[in-house]
Amino acid sequence: MANMAQAVRMALHYAEEHLGVMDIFGEDVGMPLGGVFTATQSLKTAWNSPLDERGIIGTAIGLAMAGQRPVAEIQFADYIYNTIDLLKIAGNTLWSTNGDWNLPMVVKTPVGSGIRGSIYHSHSFDATATHIPGWKIVMPSNPLDAYGLMISACQDLNPVMYLEPKALLRVKGEERIPGEPDDDRQLSKMIDAPLGDRSAWKPQWPALEAYAVPIGKGKVVREGTQVTVVSYGRTLPLCAKAADTLREEGVSVEVIDLRTLWPYDWDLLKSSIEKTGRVLYVNEDTEVTNFGEHLVRRTVEELFYKLLAPPRLLAGKFVPGIGLADTLEMASVPQQADVTQSIRSLAAEEP
Repeated sequence: MANMAQAVRMALHYAEEHLGVMDIFGEDVGMPLGGVFTATQSLKTAWNSPLDERGIIGTAIGLAMAGQRPVAEIQFADYIYNTIDLLKIAGNTLWSTNGDWNLPMVVKTPVGSGIRGSIYHSHSFDATATHIPGWKIVMPSNPLDAYGLMISACQDLNPVMYLEPKALLRVKGEERIPGEPDDDRQLSKMIDAPLGDRSAWKPQWPALEAYAVPIGKGKVVREGTQVTVVSYGRTLPLCAKAADTLREEGVSVEVIDLRTLWPYDWDLLKSSIEKTGRVLYVNEDTEVTNFGEHLVRRTVEELFYKLLAPPRLLAGKFVPGIGLADTLEMASVPQQADVTQSIRSLAAEEP
């Protein structure tokens, strides 16, 4: 099975071959590195930009205004904050031109903890991204969704923020990408550049097929009747594993992978919460002004009389950064034990 970085790379290859993507760029995005996580390795339209995040976003806006479909990368989400005003311009372009100017651009950036990246390589961006109207925002939790969401992003007529959970970029999936060879080692030999001199190496791309995950649609990954758990990105696999563990204790947990943060699948969430009467929102961004707080507010306003317990949020600690030491990182963002205990506690709560 492909890992998430390979899935993103294959989706971008499909996009440059079939969807009109002509520029994939950012810091170290082109050869020889192909991105710090190799997600853009050996793509024919990939090129290296200067170390200038504002220049990267500004160039993407200009290319999109000229009718192209650029994919720009900010090497780590920690570096994107000095582009917020430009992201706001990109988000309001369709609205401010009364629908005359579309902006078909994708900005991809690795987010979150999990690689011991410390203070400058561990930030989340989901809360900030959802504060910028006009952007569609997606975050996959597995390689197949990573492939399908990227293809949908590259087809969209307006800006899409593609958040890559860096802790999952090397994790293999459980489902094959359409066209992916059955042999994992064969896939690696075909598309992963060798160590050392790569000047004469060329990828041998598999016969990839169109597969799009609709933006705005979540997915039930575990069915249950007592508690609804809503997550995305790095924390989604933790929630699924917690549901499996708690099933052995007699606790029935429904886990929803949001996949799209905006526009999110409220109908799916609503139907599940009405069924279970309890909901826990889980992500690793800091807990103050967290995107999950918006979901808690909407849950209370629209589903108050359906609830058996107050909705809860499990999120990252409100600290300025994530420390380098394992203990500091693990104390800063939700870990497996935190997720399992939070669900267990909520399931036990009665009106």
